[in-house]
Amino acid sequence: MILSELSEKVARISDIYAAEHGIDRSGDWAILKLQEELGELTAEHLRQSGRARGEADPAALADEAADVLGMLLIYCDRAGIDLEQAMQDKWLHWLEPKTDGQPA
Repeated sequence: MILSELSEKVARISDIYAAEHGIDRSGDWAILKLQEELGELTAEHLRQSGRARGEADPAALADEAADVLGMLLIYCDRAGIDLEQAMQDKWLHWLEPKTDGQPA
């Protein structure tokens, strides 16, 4: 699955969830939710590394990482960011051969 397909599916799921739970997703909701999910991932990371209370749960760490990615995709969609293009421009271009014939 490519990133744009994943983004579309995540947005549909978010729409369903918001409708079922009466969530107002206006304004800065997406960036605030992204921050919330990053905090939850951080808390789980601290549990995994023995630096926070509670039982470490590898499945919970994966769940929180998925939440961060999902909210990042939603934020980018709402902000008009083409994340695939942004990744190409910022990161992946380093893997392309240089124009002078030398590898990157």
